[in-house]
Amino acid sequence: MLTGRRQFLASGAVALGLGLSGASTRLLAYETSAKKQTVARGYTTCRYGQLHYLRGAPADGLAKHPPLILLHQTPSSSAEYANLVAEMARDRVVIAFDTPGSGMSDWPPGPMEMPGYALAFADGIEAMGLSAAGPVDVFGYHTGTLLAAELGIARPRNVGRLVMSGIPYRSVEERKERLEQIEKGPKLTEDGDEILAHQRNLWDYVVKRRDKSIPLRRAAQLYMDKAKPMDRYWWSYRGVWTYEVEERFPLITQPLLVIQPHEALLQSSRDAAALVSDARVVELPELSTDVFEIGIDQFARELRKFLV
Repeated sequence: MLTGRRQFLASGAVALGLGLSGASTRLLAYETSAKKQTVARGYTTCRYGQLHYLRGAPADGLAKHPPLILLHQTPSSSAEYANLVAEMARDRVVIAFDTPGSGMSDWPPGPMEMPGYALAFADGIEAMGLSAAGPVDVFGYHTGTLLAAELGIARPRNVGRLVMSGIPYRSVEERKERLEQIEKGPKLTEDGDEILAHQRNLWDYVVKRRDKSIPLRRAAQLYMDKAKPMDRYWWSYRGVWTYEVEERFPLITQPLLVIQPHEALLQSSRDAAALVSDARVVELPELSTDVFEIGIDQFARELRKFLV
């Protein structure tokens, strides 16, 4: 018998795990050694074109819990969630989307605010039939927290529970200052000087300062996804630094869990959670950076306790 917060019909769970409507998938070249789950890449459609995703599902196609949607930080892609997808997919369908303009998703027509990006995910969820058997759960990290909030606000009947980590809640003055900074560059020029300088700093941050347990090849993959937007890297940051957490978060009606490492956004995450009527915070003081490389066990534990 299937257990969990919402009863899932076996036939619906099989459809979600093995044949997503409105989407094309390509099985990756690996499975876990225990073969409890499979991981695939695919595309679905949204109002801005093609929306790329990483999908994990139980190997037998029988999901015990509602689908889990993962929304990444800026700049990045679904690749940062590869380990979390594989872990959580042991008992549910997991979809990690590439935000429009990131990873392998199509670009939006221009810089947008968070609601515009969130509607792309609403399109993808609908096209893939993910909420056909009941609401989905949504997890967001850094920029993904604001996207998760807006997805929950825009589609309250289709989103059951929200989980966030690292909420960028800043004052009006700081948001204005950061917005002015990011819109200044780097610029795309023939000599590439500004782009290359930006990429050098990005390499140092992602690769040179990584936890040394992370293989160089894996760190380089994460760097490439962060580097892809080049002079457009600020597009989604425009949405971050125009986002009024103090106005939008009180509109969240779903239960919210904040899983919070002790990183730079610790206090802002605490403050943002206080704006939501049904929210609680679980702190992970042992983690600070590279959390989806070295902290999967902790995140999966808290996710499973909340998403039941």
